[in-house]
Amino acid sequence: MNGYLGAIATGEMAAKGRVSRRGSLNEAIADAVVRSHTRCVGRGPRRALAFYRGNVVVVVLQGTLTKGELSLAADGRHDAVLRIRRQFRDLMRSELVEAVEGLTGCGVLALVADNSIEPDLGVQLFVLDRSVDGPGPA
Repeated sequence: MNGYLGAIATGEMAAKGRVSRRGSLNEAIADAVVRSHTRCVGRGPRRALAFYRGNVVVVVLQGTLTKGELSLAADGRHDAVLRIRRQFRDLMRSELVEAVEGLTGCGVLALVADNSIEPDLGVQLFVLDRSVDGPGPA
């Protein structure tokens, strides 16, 4: 599996440190994001897909909203749901950066993240200080 294809996390992988195979790295990143969401939000997303190319890591999350957030959204309170999601992202930021740095062996220059209510998706984009596959700068 190459870095373009990604891996879907189910929450079982307990990878620590640098992972050498692309598929394993994708799975380890997705799993770390699921663990962080579970710890902070009370449950993880239904699916998490991670992939990378060069110095960019992307994680796409499906089924992120809690029952309470879905109720607020159904009542038209989308702004409230997005504010809550921003607060969760701020809470998880250092944990996510630490996990990606530990797994890739690269520094994280930026983490950009956002959520969509309909469809229920989240995305996290990590810009690294160099390519995951190479020693030099990105």
